Amino acid sequence: MTISVPEVPGPQRSSKTTDDLRLALRAASMYHVEGATQAEIAAKLGVSRPTAGRLVAKARALGLVTIEINVPDELQGTVHADIERDLERTFGLTEALVVPDVIDGTDRGYGSLGRAAAAVLSRRLASTDTLGFTWGPETVAVAHSLKSRGAKCAQVVQLDGSMSSADYQTGVEYTLGRCAEYLQARPVRLNAPLYADPATVTALQQDSVISRALQAGTEAEAMMYGLGPVSTSTTLFEGSFIDLEIIDELRSLGAVGEIGGRFFDADGTPTGGSLPDRTVSVGLDAIRSCDRAILISGGVKKHQAILGALRGGFASVLVTDIESARWLMAHTTEGVSQ
Repeated sequence: MTISVPEVPGPQRSSKTTDDLRLALRAASMYHVEGATQAEIAAKLGVSRPTAGRLVAKARALGLVTIEINVPDELQGTVHADIERDLERTFGLTEALVVPDVIDGTDRGYGSLGRAAAAVLSRRLASTDTLGFTWGPETVAVAHSLKSRGAKCAQVVQLDGSMSSADYQTGVEYTLGRCAEYLQARPVRLNAPLYADPATVTALQQDSVISRALQAGTEAEAMMYGLGPVSTSTTLFEGSFIDLEIIDELRSLGAVGEIGGRFFDADGTPTGGSLPDRTVSVGLDAIRSCDRAILISGGVKKHQAILGALRGGFASVLVTDIESARWLMAHTTEGVSQ
């Protein structure tokens, strides 16, 4: 931080100009160097608080204040404040957090996302909150990264059904149990399949236990979720939740990704087809309405899904990798594809 004293040529100098600059410099020095509040500056200089604020702003506008942020050598290449700020401005995010690791679907890649998202949770959760989550490797990584009981919430609720005809490990029990333990919260299970025939879905929604879980998830103050692309190399296909016929249908509808088993297109618009009436999970409208919806995703295979989710307004916080962040900024202008 430096405060610069400008040189004013003799013919242009006036007592008023000199006094104004002197006041602006003094106010800027007190604010930026001494840490004084606007009230303290006002009292010291004998001006009103609004005037004190205008003096500090004037010093910045005139280029009298220079601020430098020095990144320590050990953090070089790991802090991406500029692109985080660009993502926040482009997609209207509250926060973007970009990790330097390559996300390739391995535990190491998801681990870095999980650690970053766990740090976000520790800052953004309140003790009275309900935290909702969709199951998947990203939220498993978040649960694994919870190492202390510093953060706390009231309950943790599963947002999407996980039962399947296949013997597939969704990680939902681990995520629910560990989050409940480390966040000192009550676990709320959604004991239901992700997909069923429409009549069964209607019956499940009328079940008192399942309806309470869905209601708690819909009203959750905070949510965290990963994304799935429309592909055979996803948890939904590998776990026999969907088959090739469904994938072909989704592609014909323009789907690019899913959240909790609910698919959307490149603009973030929910797709139709046969699945919506067969899905047991919190709706995309509820995720869009959540002001602390944390999207945790990265890797080349998920670029289009991340972009669609951001365009759809499904996230207020984004945790992703640097390559995905660069791809998003290269393919968007104010959230609209180039």
